[in-house]
Amino acid sequence: MEIIFEEELRKAVNLTEDVVDVIEKGFSLLATGDVQTPPIMRIEVPENNGEVDVKAAKVQGLGQFAIKVSSGFFNNPTHGLPSSSGMMLLLSALTGYPEAILVDNGYLTDVRTAAAGAVCAKYLANTVVDTVGVIGSGNQARQQLRALALVRDFRVALVYSRNPEHARTFSNEMSQLLGKPVLVATSPEELVRSSDIVITATPSTQPVILSSWVHPGLHITAMGSDAEFKQELDPKIFSEADKVCCDLTAQSLRLGELHHAVDAGFLSRERIFELGDITSKKLLGRTHPQHVTVCDLTGTGVQDTMIAIYALEHVMANRVKVKESETDNFVRKEG
Repeated sequence: MEIIFEEELRKAVNLTEDVVDVIEKGFSLLATGDVQTPPIMRIEVPENNGEVDVKAAKVQGLGQFAIKVSSGFFNNPTHGLPSSSGMMLLLSALTGYPEAILVDNGYLTDVRTAAAGAVCAKYLANTVVDTVGVIGSGNQARQQLRALALVRDFRVALVYSRNPEHARTFSNEMSQLLGKPVLVATSPEELVRSSDIVITATPSTQPVILSSWVHPGLHITAMGSDAEFKQELDPKIFSEADKVCCDLTAQSLRLGELHHAVDAGFLSRERIFELGDITSKKLLGRTHPQHVTVCDLTGTGVQDTMIAIYALEHVMANRVKVKESETDNFVRKEG
């Protein structure tokens, strides 16, 4: 069994178009294949503002499947630690034996979550985009903006955070990374009204976007709500949206934005589509430039299985390259 740590995983796996394609394939398999996705097991640690989730998925035809443990402890930054951590266990689908432990400290989850956001935008956002907005200034907000740049070209980005200092840091870092302006918005309303695409990446328990700010042509990817008590969107938004999408309906109706909208009577289950239905071409994504589209991402075990298999393959390939390089260097030195 291989035990692979974060440093090696970071060298082997980057947020690229290939990774977006791998996650997109996972959504298509979820819609068309024989996939087992058990409900998420969650442990709440309210005294430390934390939670631990266990996710898994087995896809018929794949030789391996993953079981992932991920934690989010949102007081950690005050202790100088990242809020996210975790690891993935990759098992053989033939024998059930563990083949690898990927001690990624949440890195692979960050990558696959960002890639899922890119898939949303690829199919649901307009192709011509001027301004994008990100609400939240943490690591996932950064990753989401990086991933979006892989599938949509945009002129400028806006960021809003309740912490102005964090927003300014985000602005400086991402402007340099993307090579285009990332500006600080003065309010969520300004950001939403000015943007063609809006991404929410917060642990909020109250709506950060109101329905009165939504305008024709807007696409929203909401990925912060992954527990019953979390909420980023005004439920009324869903009654006005032309297309409502999610990664996994049953899960979103329990943990995501959708359950707030359904419970409040603003959304019927019949209007909900899964992202895999669109990526597999069963259904169309955006069909009109003036439509309002919303995608609710709660994170699925299929994403974890796909990124874990991809990561192990690329780690092992990198190790082969290193050995070949060392052998070549030895031969040249001896020669």
